[in-house]
Amino acid sequence: MARKLEKDLEENIAVLTDELGIDISFDLILRRISIGGKDAALVFVDGLIKDHVTVDIMRTLMALTREDVLPDPLEKILQKGLPYFEVDTSDDLDEVILQVISGPLVLLIDGLDQAIIIDAREYPIRSIEEPDLERVTRGSRDGFVETSIFNTALLRRRLRDPRLRCKALKAGKRSQTDVVIVYIEDLAEPGLVEEIEKSIEDVGVEGLPMGIKSLEEYIVSATINPLPKIRYTERPDVAAAHLLEGHVAIIVDTTPAVALAPATAWHFTQHAEEYFQHPVVGTYLRWVRTLGMVLSFIVTPLWLALVMDKDILPEALHFLGPKGPTTLSLFAQFIILELGLDLVRMAFIHTPNALATSLGIVGAILLGDFAVKVGLFNEETILYTALAAIGTFATPSLEFGLAIRLFRLMTLLLTGFFGLIGLAAGVVVTLLFFAFTRSFDTPYLWPLIPLNLKALMRLIFRTPVPDLRSRPATARSKQDSN
Repeated sequence: MARKLEKDLEENIAVLTDELGIDISFDLILRRISIGGKDAALVFVDGLIKDHVTVDIMRTLMALTREDVLPDPLEKILQKGLPYFEVDTSDDLDEVILQVISGPLVLLIDGLDQAIIIDAREYPIRSIEEPDLERVTRGSRDGFVETSIFNTALLRRRLRDPRLRCKALKAGKRSQTDVVIVYIEDLAEPGLVEEIEKSIEDVGVEGLPMGIKSLEEYIVSATINPLPKIRYTERPDVAAAHLLEGHVAIIVDTTPAVALAPATAWHFTQHAEEYFQHPVVGTYLRWVRTLGMVLSFIVTPLWLALVMDKDILPEALHFLGPKGPTTLSLFAQFIILELGLDLVRMAFIHTPNALATSLGIVGAILLGDFAVKVGLFNEETILYTALAAIGTFATPSLEFGLAIRLFRLMTLLLTGFFGLIGLAAGVVVTLLFFAFTRSFDTPYLWPLIPLNLKALMRLIFRTPVPDLRSRPATARSKQDSN
């Protein structure tokens, strides 16, 4: 049963003080004022309120006379005493408590069993800037930030469609994190929206301190399959383009990235740069990037399998393989190099920018050079491992690149133990993962499996924008054409 506010101001203040710990927490403020001869109190969190707005509201309220608030104080104050847009009322005590800790200003008045909620919050934010992971040579330089209301504004600026919907939800029993589902009503499939909304409402954890990554594991069930089923972007133009295809965007407060669903394997191979270049250039960039991703998976296991059984090589390929003896086996070299690259990458992430260049020189050049000189590693193993790493770094999606890296490591292990049979097994297992993965009931390899030739051509070639007259069915959209 919902708890209600009382008409007695002191009783309400006592309950809020006890529940919120106002007398303990220094950042929770209770300011008593008088409005038209009636005792009142403002309750808010210091640091989450616009100070100048609060001062203006207090000045206006305290200037009201008894005649100004009669005969209906609540209605009169709402009409004359609050020169602010976002104002609401509530008699639900739990709702009032939630509003206070969420940031809005709560006004309690003696004799009224309803609180006035004034959304004058202002979260600490950083300025809007271009995302580090999705830079382009042309195009906009803005990116999502950690505040959900700013992120929805960036989307509405690009999509001035009256059917654009931004549905607000809460997730986390204690954190009560703001989550926004964004979609275009006549494009996104209702079943997809309902499925995502239900998943968010069913979140049973205490909170979402890690933001959208914590929420993702509820939206898509966590399994041993490392392939990402949701695409992340920090670019508003990329998110807007997906919304126009019928996708659903998920915004989580405190996270500067938007999740897009559903997502197929091909979504992780595309980059915004392709659409800021000539279609021919964009197609070339797409091919090179896809080739790099394929090589990042297969180049090291394939080379290892070939040099382990040179009898199967034609005469023209006999140059492959180590030119001299080394202390470690080729298989051991690849495993150590793979793990070493991951260590260097993690060290690079946690190193201050001023030292990052020095770390790259030490990790990538000096250590590799010394390892070859002392006979631990062969030049070719370092070369092919570097090629695989470059292909991984060329992958637009960090999550997809990490998944490819895990599949490469699995295939490398199978190849090291079983040779060509292990290589074939690793490739088959990887393909099976791709073939049987689904993202919100969308096949992961669509439009290749099942085959949709027209959509496949749009993936192979960067289609000129005027020719984009149909909407891809993979997004589970209501309409397949504009």
